[in-house]
Amino acid sequence: MTEIQEILFDEETISGKVKELGAQISRDYAGKDLLLVSVLKGAVIFTADLVRRITFPVTLEFIQAASYGKSVTSSGNVLLLKRLETDIQNRHVLLVDTIIDTGETMHCLFKEFAGKNPASLNAAVLLDKKSCRTVEIRIAYCGFEVPDKFVVGYGMDCGGKYRNLPYIAALKSDNS
Repeated sequence: MTEIQEILFDEETISGKVKELGAQISRDYAGKDLLLVSVLKGAVIFTADLVRRITFPVTLEFIQAASYGKSVTSSGNVLLLKRLETDIQNRHVLLVDTIIDTGETMHCLFKEFAGKNPASLNAAVLLDKKSCRTVEIRIAYCGFEVPDKFVVGYGMDCGGKYRNLPYIAALKSDNS
């Protein structure tokens, strides 16, 4: 049985950071037609909290990408399981994910969306695991940098479990 090793960010800390990111996005996109694109399934909780912190009407869409499956390491292959159904030409698009580690998923999404001629294309992530990056990717809005540990909670899972935790925690590794 996989167990929690430590809590990295509690509810209050996460809430404060989401409020800060929402305020920054609200300033940067004021007066613009903003489309938030949430990466299912992991980003749904972060996106729900973030969208409520943006101070003007936005459009919300969902896509689904997978690179982990039931493993705790990325396969390196990104599968788009649900594609965007909305025309994004000349719209300001903000991709929202809870965590970026290798960067492969976000890189794939940037390539997919850039060809559809958005007015702008940026990303917002709550967690950045820079030490695992395998591709160069620019993140416009980032909450916290995290160490190279497998994290769960606040929408992120391990084999489908732990998404419901209100905090973000590191799991014990087999070496712990």
